[in-house]
Amino acid sequence: MKRALSHSRWRIGMREWYERLLFILLITPNMLLLAAFTFWPMIYNAYLSVISWNFLSPIRRFVGLRNYETVLTSDIFRIVLINTAVFTIVSVAVTMVLGLGLALLLNQPLRLRNGARAVLFTPTVLSGAAIAIIWIYMFDPRFGPLAQIINWFSSLAHLLPARFSESGLVEWLASVRSPQWLSDPNWAMSALIIVYVWKNLGYAVVIYLAGLQTIDRTLYEAARIDGAGAWAQFWHVTLPGLSPIMFFLLVTSILACFQAFDIIRVMTDGGPVNATNMLVYHLYERGFIQSQAGPAGVVAMVMFVLMLILTILQLRFIERRVHYS
Repeated sequence: MKRALSHSRWRIGMREWYERLLFILLITPNMLLLAAFTFWPMIYNAYLSVISWNFLSPIRRFVGLRNYETVLTSDIFRIVLINTAVFTIVSVAVTMVLGLGLALLLNQPLRLRNGARAVLFTPTVLSGAAIAIIWIYMFDPRFGPLAQIINWFSSLAHLLPARFSESGLVEWLASVRSPQWLSDPNWAMSALIIVYVWKNLGYAVVIYLAGLQTIDRTLYEAARIDGAGAWAQFWHVTLPGLSPIMFFLLVTSILACFQAFDIIRVMTDGGPVNATNMLVYHLYERGFIQSQAGPAGVVAMVMFVLMLILTILQLRFIERRVHYS
């Protein structure tokens, strides 16, 4: 009896040992990849942020927090933070609101609905550099399509009735010209936001459409029976049903805006006069143009901390309003 019990315990122990060994074998490749491409770069970047090095010299001098003081107190860094905040807030808000409106429209039984979805989603799969080149031509103040449209409207000024001349409307309309989208500091940020929203709008629409199709139709029928109109149904049925999708889009869109680089690099190079210089481009500028490993590491650390804080705040204060059922 004791021998049988001992043998049974031995088998259970061997099974547990085998399962633990199997678990270690299965998780080790993933942990090695995670360590090599996530944890080690973060640790190495933290090291770079406290040294003085130009990437070429064999001498690396420890400077402590001097790099942090230099970067965080510079005027250009304040401009970069403001630009990043403006770009992120406006781009995310426009993408989410406009994407929701288009998704509601495309969720209706319309002709060519699938074709419209494909057209909207196409910019999402194109490279940012290719899209930037297309929009450089679109924004050309002399030959671009936008300039031609604006000039055409301006040429219609003489067709207005004479009574509009007294108010100065005719003179104002006749004087309207296409702005210098990419060379005017007052317009460059707007141009980038337009391009970024155009590129990412289709993705938001597709995600919203997937969420709309998961909402139980009986909820709308019950709301109609209770006398709810279209607005009440949208506010009390559609929005709560889409809240997980909206929360997902909010988090991912903010993180994506913080990492936007390709359209900035191709269209404006952070200019004019740093009007479109944002965190990722400033990191590139410090590290690869000025060859300053320390300040570049500081900018990367600031990006990491800001994105971490924003994500935690969203999980803490916004997710509680999400309806998952």
